[in-house]
Amino acid sequence: MQAHIRDFAGKRVHMIGIGGSSMSGLAELLLKRGYVVSGTDRDEGYMIELLRKQGANVSVGHNPEAVEGADIVVYTAAIAKDNPELARAEELSIPTLTRAELLGQLMQGHEQSVGVCGAHGKTTTSAMLAQALIGAGLNPTVHLGGRFDAIGGSTRVGGEKLFVAEACEFQASFLQLRPTVAVVLNIDADHLDYYRDIDHIQETFEQFAALLPEDGTIIGNGDDPRVRELMSRAKCNTASFGLDERNDWHPGDLHMDERGRPRFKVIRDGEHIADLALEVYGKFSVYNALGALAAAVCIGADPMRAADALNAFQPVHRRFEITGTVDGVTLVHDYGHNPVEMRNALGVAALQPHNRLWAVMQPHTYSRVKRLFNDYIHCCDDADFVLVTDIYAAREADPGDINSAMLVKAMRDAGVDAHHTPTFDDTESFLRKRWQPGDMALTMGCGNINLLNAQIQAHGNASAAHSL
Repeated sequence: MQAHIRDFAGKRVHMIGIGGSSMSGLAELLLKRGYVVSGTDRDEGYMIELLRKQGANVSVGHNPEAVEGADIVVYTAAIAKDNPELARAEELSIPTLTRAELLGQLMQGHEQSVGVCGAHGKTTTSAMLAQALIGAGLNPTVHLGGRFDAIGGSTRVGGEKLFVAEACEFQASFLQLRPTVAVVLNIDADHLDYYRDIDHIQETFEQFAALLPEDGTIIGNGDDPRVRELMSRAKCNTASFGLDERNDWHPGDLHMDERGRPRFKVIRDGEHIADLALEVYGKFSVYNALGALAAAVCIGADPMRAADALNAFQPVHRRFEITGTVDGVTLVHDYGHNPVEMRNALGVAALQPHNRLWAVMQPHTYSRVKRLFNDYIHCCDDADFVLVTDIYAAREADPGDINSAMLVKAMRDAGVDAHHTPTFDDTESFLRKRWQPGDMALTMGCGNINLLNAQIQAHGNASAAHSL
């Protein structure tokens, strides 16, 4: 019989991989609910420090002794089955849960639970939905995969009626959830180390949709043919959103300001119900905002109050986040880690005031680079110069048949001004020797590439970084 987190109230929960974007948020949620939390991760990081400040006992490195004395162990899908802590928990008969199982259990018992899924935009749309609901006077409990200043972190403990969470498709983990409302942003080829192909991904999204009750609602991107197909087969209520006027929710009089911020009327079933003038960028933000607003209204929010909250929305950390200025160069970071997301981020960057645009890409996982190799070649075409660090392995071992130098060669053969700068020190040195005041440097990836921004800013302007 599977353990349930409610049976361990006030007891010690040990979390393997606690520094991950979702796991750290769950750790915060457990701490706020009175659990004793310990955990481990491979590397130090700002999330580790934040959790320590909140009372979690976190150490770096995986040590079997770390689980001793724990009442229950939670681990991420990225943790190998032979992980020494997981193996020790089994030896000691300590009950275990996956990250997705824990999230699913925490969502239980709420009158309405919302799962936001899709290959791109989950965190931003979930945060937009949370802000819209709060602005409309509702009181959601929230779990995000990123830090959102409007709720003071990646989690918010609200009432028992409403829970909003990202529903991640990695290793089909969102099948552990039981939402009453699902927002489906897009269905695209990703996580191909787990899925055999796009059809397998489609099948899994349809399994997720089938989890909704008959009186539940799927709010889907009607401009995405795979999402529209999913909705056509759904046994529950559906509502579509998108740029096309055939969608139930669509923009009217859409235009972008000089920096790429969308302004439009919100049209629902032919009726103008609100106006949005977003502070975030790009046409993809139109989709995110429409999906969030449609979900908020479906739950019961007043559309005008929800729209007013969205007009004040500021991005989640690591989503086109301006981190500072060094040597007159604007440093920006974005979490985008596949070609579609990188192309979107650079499209936004190209509209911002700048002299020359530097793209710094940290490819994420060998399997993703292999499967999407050709898509990576031109995903940085909006940049003047492209730097590619070594691949961030994450959970994978180096297969020996793919590396960043191969990607850079293919980019250069295609006419892209690309350079392989393997380490953060190599990348910083390359940039500092060539950038000019007024330039913009955008780092991209979901690994630890954000630490490059922190490193450059810590070294300061050229006078303080002469030793590099």
